[in-house]
Amino acid sequence: MSKTPLGFDELDLAAPLVKAVAELGYESPLPIQAACIPPLLEGRDVLGLAQTGTGKTAAFALPLMSRIDLKNRAPQVLVLTPTRELALQVAEAFQKYARHLPGFHVLPIYGGQSYGVQFSQLRRGPHVIVGTPGRIQDHLDKGTLNLSGVSCVVLDEADEMLRMGFVDEVEAIISKAPEDRQMALFSATMPPQIRRISKRYLKDPTEVRIEARTTTAENIEQVYLVVPNAAKFEALARILETESYDGILIFSRTRIGTTELTERLAARGFDVAALNGEMDQKARERTVKRLKTGKVDIVVATDVAARGLDVERISLVINYDIPGDSEAYIHRIGRTGRVGRYGKAILFANPRERRLLQSIERATRQPLKRMDMPSHDAVTKKRVEKFRDRLSEMMAKEQLEFFQELSFELMEELHVDILQLAAGALCYAQKDRPLQAEQTRDLRSPRWDEPRQAGRERGPARGRPVKNMTLYRLDVGSGDGVEVRNIVGAIANETGLRSKFIGQIRIHPDYSTVELPDDLPRNMIEHLKNTYVGHKPLKIAPVGHGTPFHAGGPDDQGPKPKKVKSRKPVGPKKKKAKKAAGKSKGGKDKGKPKPKKKS
Repeated sequence: MSKTPLGFDELDLAAPLVKAVAELGYESPLPIQAACIPPLLEGRDVLGLAQTGTGKTAAFALPLMSRIDLKNRAPQVLVLTPTRELALQVAEAFQKYARHLPGFHVLPIYGGQSYGVQFSQLRRGPHVIVGTPGRIQDHLDKGTLNLSGVSCVVLDEADEMLRMGFVDEVEAIISKAPEDRQMALFSATMPPQIRRISKRYLKDPTEVRIEARTTTAENIEQVYLVVPNAAKFEALARILETESYDGILIFSRTRIGTTELTERLAARGFDVAALNGEMDQKARERTVKRLKTGKVDIVVATDVAARGLDVERISLVINYDIPGDSEAYIHRIGRTGRVGRYGKAILFANPRERRLLQSIERATRQPLKRMDMPSHDAVTKKRVEKFRDRLSEMMAKEQLEFFQELSFELMEELHVDILQLAAGALCYAQKDRPLQAEQTRDLRSPRWDEPRQAGRERGPARGRPVKNMTLYRLDVGSGDGVEVRNIVGAIANETGLRSKFIGQIRIHPDYSTVELPDDLPRNMIEHLKNTYVGHKPLKIAPVGHGTPFHAGGPDDQGPKPKKVKSRKPVGPKKKKAKKAAGKSKGGKDKGKPKPKKKS
């Protein structure tokens, strides 16, 4: 059994590189580095199966740099990455390791950057090129890039390149490199197409398998919060106010979602920026730099835009939209807790996303802990603590004599005591951002197993609380294959409204009606308008206001905007009621034939 190296100085790396990693604080090689560096130094091919954040960049960069001929001003190493962000990250790592290699030049090449800049940099003769397949292929087609001197090709995050449709470009690029070149392929998963590429292009590779970091990553605290979609933003705002963090990354499913969420958070006073594919490259690089330097604390990003993002100060990742698969989740939380640092990941899930949550737990091989919604009082307490700290800091630095004299003057002029004056001053000081959290509706997180009642029609169950109800029209009906249970589930899941507060539901061929509480917030109604049941949006709209909670009957033919009387009594009293209904205005009974007169 081979001895596990205790330090980088035992791996036969070039002395300038050993010195550089020591200055960077690398004490001993990580498992993937200890396994990959020796065969790559020997010139052998390597097939590495490892998640992002395991230290694989150093695993291939350090041995390949040890073999670079600095006098040869031509590309000797080519690294292909799926995204611009990862290309920049890898190039930055090469540059850090080369701090004691005079004349070393690494060039990142990616789409969105000016061709003119890249042409001039290529003419300088870089030793290492790190790029995305599309732009590398463009330069090969233009004849501005020559791979004839490349001794090693690295495919980083090959499965992601496959997912993004770059396989043809990757194979075309490999074919332009010398046949005797060395290869290293790194992938988090090994789908059949990646396995085929490895068999075709790698020669007797050393296979290195590193267990998914999330299976043993005790340094990342993973929790989830069950929250209806309509209440997600309020939940996010509460978490941001009560959690302690340095830098934070929030994941949204869409580009539009990143922009909208950024604008709403900025309106709440948070220091936030967006990161998505619609931004030009300079803007994206500027945002990442601001996050790294602490000029912005919160970034809202899409999966692709955050791919390869490595910022040490990210201590919290929030999955605002649950990822569609477990692999995406693993890559998301990999942005925090990197290489042993502490991190926290919070996942938002609505009750209908239970299966996605379970698949994530299976993939990470550990259950996620359920967290409670921060309460109104917790938000207020946190605001007061921050205000107290700022006040204490200010009082320690500022000269307060003038304000002390002013306080006595104001007490006399306003006829108040010192406590009243202090309270008034505090109230005035916090007017732009109240210290007391705003009272909002109950945002309790529903449980997965909350009972729901379903049926063709439904009315108030015995013992249900009576509330003033409004009748709404829904743009779905039996002709769309919709049943009462579908409508109940959609409303309960999207608003967090408990099923016992959902009133009468009637299904008609082309529309339906439902009774909901009068005090349901307007933003919830707006959210329900675009909520889909089956393949159609509800397009919910009020029919009448102030409708009391009622049961109705099967002979009801449609919406009733006015108030509805309570149900008629049943049993013996019902017969008397019918008999009374048959009497004429004059009091005669029209429901029975007149008796014959006796002769």
